[in-house]
Amino acid sequence: MAAPAAIADAPQGGRFDAIVERLHRLHPRQIDLSLHRLQRLLAALGHPERALPPVIHVAGTNGKGSTCAFLRACAEAAGLRVHVYTSPHLVRFNERIRLAGELVADGALADALERVERANDGGPVTVFEVITAAAFVLFARIPADLCVLEVGLGGRLDATNVIPPPAAAAITSISIDHRDWLGDTLTDIAAEKAGIIKPGAPAATGAQAPETMAVLQRAAAAAGTRLLARGRDWQVAPTASGLCYQDAAGTLALPPPSLPGPHQIDNAGIAVAALRASGLALPAPAFAAGLAAAEWPARLQRLHGALAETLPPGWELWLDGGHNEGAGAALAAHLTGWADRPVHLIVGMKRSKDSAAFLRPLMKLAASLWAVAEPTQHLAQPVAEIIAASGGVARPGPTVAAALRALPRGGAPARVLICGSLYLAGEVLKADCG
Repeated sequence: MAAPAAIADAPQGGRFDAIVERLHRLHPRQIDLSLHRLQRLLAALGHPERALPPVIHVAGTNGKGSTCAFLRACAEAAGLRVHVYTSPHLVRFNERIRLAGELVADGALADALERVERANDGGPVTVFEVITAAAFVLFARIPADLCVLEVGLGGRLDATNVIPPPAAAAITSISIDHRDWLGDTLTDIAAEKAGIIKPGAPAATGAQAPETMAVLQRAAAAAGTRLLARGRDWQVAPTASGLCYQDAAGTLALPPPSLPGPHQIDNAGIAVAALRASGLALPAPAFAAGLAAAEWPARLQRLHGALAETLPPGWELWLDGGHNEGAGAALAAHLTGWADRPVHLIVGMKRSKDSAAFLRPLMKLAASLWAVAEPTQHLAQPVAEIIAASGGVARPGPTVAAALRALPRGGAPARVLICGSLYLAGEVLKADCG
């Protein structure tokens, strides 16, 4: 969930900024998990959340955005019109809302926010709740065949969880994150994520720790619905030419996912399982076309712009927004396949994140480690704290550009991975575009 300061790159200039400033005065807390404020507001708006196309609701700790990208790409490959709601944005606020395949236009977004503000009539409400209400207003107004809805934080009390039972739910990898809001244990966090499981809505999930799977299974049983679990109800495995997916509906021969990293196999499988359970009846070729075409920035994305051009010939620059313990483990699994050349890590974190847990599996795979904090990076963890979390291994950047200049350039071409924060990723994308 994006914090207020992260909305600085929104459209409409003063018009949009004025709306956000007024809303912050109504309920200035960055995060306040609850449903009652948004339920009141949606009632005043005529309940647009009840007029959405079929919804696939996506929760989890890591992989939500990638799974949403696979869902959208597969559905669009079948010719469907797809609404998408995700957070946070990286460069422009409009990235959060996609209407029937197109990013929301500046004027339509500002109009929807103003309508929501009028309906709210000064009541206490968070900015994320207003954005969610605006998305529902837009989604209800414009025809589509599917709505992909990503949870902002948690699930049970997340603003998106005001919807009626969806066509299907998808729950991606669950790990420790957001302890202040979701709890200190995997079972606590899983219980919050499982809050999106509703009666009549099958839920697909991928590889999970046993204690996590048990929580999800209990939630599905309590809701009287099916939990479609990888390894039991569906399978996905790499083959020489891509992937083999199997479930009760049959077998699909699929290409490798367009998004790199072994963890994307799980996310792709969850997307296929959720779509097959949703009742939308996509043809088999749509799954293959969608997995091959999906795009999602800052998820092991190779950069080719201004920052990449500062590196020596033959070097590669990559970007990933992973920022918690589970993401660190997933990145480490991918980095083991990069053993053909040195890997330099440039890491910037958000203040609330456990940098030591994120760095632990990565440090042994890095030829060098650099700690950075961009001047405009939202809630950037100080460089000194990242260095301390690394046990003194990391060197101060202190910025991405400075770290890139300081990298040792002797020997064979290397790879550079910038990671640790979606907010850092947004700043890097801006800089790489020149």
